[in-house]
Amino acid sequence: MSIAVLKPGMLSTLQDGGRYGFQHLGVPVSGAMDFFSHRIANILADNKTDEATLEITLRGPRLRFERDALIALCGADLSPTIDGVIAPEGKAVRVRAGSVLDFGNSVAGCRAYLAIHGGFDVPVVMGSRSTYDSARIGGLDGRALRQGDVLPLGNEKSSSYPGLARELAISKRSFAAPKWAVNQHIEKLGRSPQIVRILAGRHWDAFPNTARDALTAHEFRIASDSNRMGCRLEGPGVVAGGADVVAGGAGEILSEAVTFGTIQIPPSGKPIVLMADRQTVGGYPKVAEVAAVDLHLLAQLRPGDRLRFELVSLAQAQALWLKREQEIITIREAVEKHLTE
Repeated sequence: MSIAVLKPGMLSTLQDGGRYGFQHLGVPVSGAMDFFSHRIANILADNKTDEATLEITLRGPRLRFERDALIALCGADLSPTIDGVIAPEGKAVRVRAGSVLDFGNSVAGCRAYLAIHGGFDVPVVMGSRSTYDSARIGGLDGRALRQGDVLPLGNEKSSSYPGLARELAISKRSFAAPKWAVNQHIEKLGRSPQIVRILAGRHWDAFPNTARDALTAHEFRIASDSNRMGCRLEGPGVVAGGADVVAGGAGEILSEAVTFGTIQIPPSGKPIVLMADRQTVGGYPKVAEVAAVDLHLLAQLRPGDRLRFELVSLAQAQALWLKREQEIITIREAVEKHLTE
């Protein structure tokens, strides 16, 4: 039981909730960049929310299902089709064996997530199936998909959405989907400039007022060399000179712990936001941290997209996170009502 990779796409990797407990050994957490879309896709596919999904970046793969499968697509709209017909997003979809899932241009967002009921049956390495391709750890042989790969699938339960299976059996179409869909994001993807909320970081007070003001007063653009390790920001609003002031003219500090969303200011003054494949420690001053609730918005910005930072308090960030978690619970409860239909 598997999926054949007919075309790999630009960067398609298996990711789950991340690899925790090994940062003291220098092993990054990795995991899904947009973990909200990743979780919602799993909920729709009747999986545990930490089951591995396929993270698809900008130009997607072409995949052929070797068996009937229950899937869900969430996150960026990368123009998915099944046998040439527009594929539903934000829904559970029953796909016929032999069907081909393909992707076109990016309409909104940067990363789409494909969940399949039963999950991808690849080895668990250090507690995770996430791919960290710089060290060839996890996923499918520790790397992104290649043409000719075969993705092994886990076992599925016949009790999930039995109505979709019956509908597909009597249909001539390649897939069957319900009329309902979930609202994947409260915020629309592709908004430009995107508002990303931040908290003051460990070195916030050490930066001069002009540098702190520049961080929240100006727009930044996602640089073309951004990746899963970090988003590099550029634009007229760089925090020039701030890092040198904080580091006593050296521009760098002794390396210390960093996390998903840490905003570092290197001597160039151009902020770097550390992302899922970030290193475990960093030597640039940390002016701020992206609020966890907005990390998925940053993950969905494409090179050239614009953003603004908005400073919030810790209490505000925690309240926003709790509100989002309640929305996820609401989505799960709504989906569970349809699982036996």
